[in-house]
Amino acid sequence: MLDAKTIEIIKSTVPVLEVHGETITKKFYETMFKNHPELLNIFNHANQRQGKQPTALANAVYAAAAHIDRLEEILPVVRGIAQKHRALGIMPEHYPIVGENLLAAIKMVLGDAATDEILEAWGKAYGVIADVFISTEAEMYKEAEQQKGGWRGFRRFVVDRKVKESEVITSFYLKPEDGGEIAPYKPGQYITVRVKPEGQEFTHLRHYSLSAAPGQPFYRISVKREDAVEGQPAGIVSTYLHERIGEGDVLELSAPAGDFTLDQSQQIPLVLLSGGVGLTPMISMLETALQSGSGREIVYIHAARSGRHHAMKEHVDELTRTHDNLRSYFIYETAEAGETPDKTGYIDLPWLKSVTDAGSDFYFCGPLPFMKAINRVLKEWGVPGERIHFEFFGPADSLEDTMSK
Repeated sequence: MLDAKTIEIIKSTVPVLEVHGETITKKFYETMFKNHPELLNIFNHANQRQGKQPTALANAVYAAAAHIDRLEEILPVVRGIAQKHRALGIMPEHYPIVGENLLAAIKMVLGDAATDEILEAWGKAYGVIADVFISTEAEMYKEAEQQKGGWRGFRRFVVDRKVKESEVITSFYLKPEDGGEIAPYKPGQYITVRVKPEGQEFTHLRHYSLSAAPGQPFYRISVKREDAVEGQPAGIVSTYLHERIGEGDVLELSAPAGDFTLDQSQQIPLVLLSGGVGLTPMISMLETALQSGSGREIVYIHAARSGRHHAMKEHVDELTRTHDNLRSYFIYETAEAGETPDKTGYIDLPWLKSVTDAGSDFYFCGPLPFMKAINRVLKEWGVPGERIHFEFFGPADSLEDTMSK
């Protein structure tokens, strides 16, 4: 427990973190990787380059500081981060390294304003926060290993099938090389792939949502090939999987993780909305909800750039034809010749009102602009927060626009 003086000092630094938090975390990563380059085997290099990881850490540090006297209020956030840490293989011995470099970054950025008293208080606070993560993750490691079909660390899986789903998305069906059972998972969870492409100095790890209903003898991931665009290189792992990994090849996976899962106890109408490759957890949820036999009314809405980019259309069409409780709609940003989407352009409130009910449970996933738009539409409609569920691909961001829209 922290003493009252330490809590007071930490809370007094919250305004400083709001201003300098991202600068501090950028300096933190720069310093830590210089001192401990071996950690580049764990962290996502692309998120570092794009500034996503420093922003996510700054938000987490800010939240911890603001709630330092009531950390139980951010336990849901802690559990979400801890899930990713367990999937990546973050261990207790990594936390002192993080703490040392975080304090050094605070001192470098704030200079004389970071007094010995402030640094001591932050050292104590970090120790308490780290202990929460370590204990939470210890339970997760134990659960992942001891569950039926479970394992610790990374396990070798063979690519049993490789299926092209669209111009940019390909599915990989993965079975354990040892022929043993695989761990169960909840619809919406992900596995983590570890690869070391030829010519790369470090290993690379990526989380990929499981794109099929649980209960099958394989894991399926559906991966978008991230091609190079202006100012951003091609995705190292996605292009490696698309271009270099074929049927019969082996990938290393950690056990399923994640807290974005379908609440199957609900019987109110279910609305699943996806944009682009955000369909992966939605398809798993859709298949699971239909297989439950509950008869729950389901609406599935998918947005894609065009038909060429639309993955699993035939599969969803077939599910819609064979299940009376499912309605599906497709929206294309630009319809090409011969394409007949249900809507061209973007999802807006009048259209969403015409095909769904405000009393539904809403789940959505996709690119950040798509998610911001859906979140804004649902709030404008008055959908309660407890019925709005979403998943970020990569470090957690904010769905709230910086301007009051």
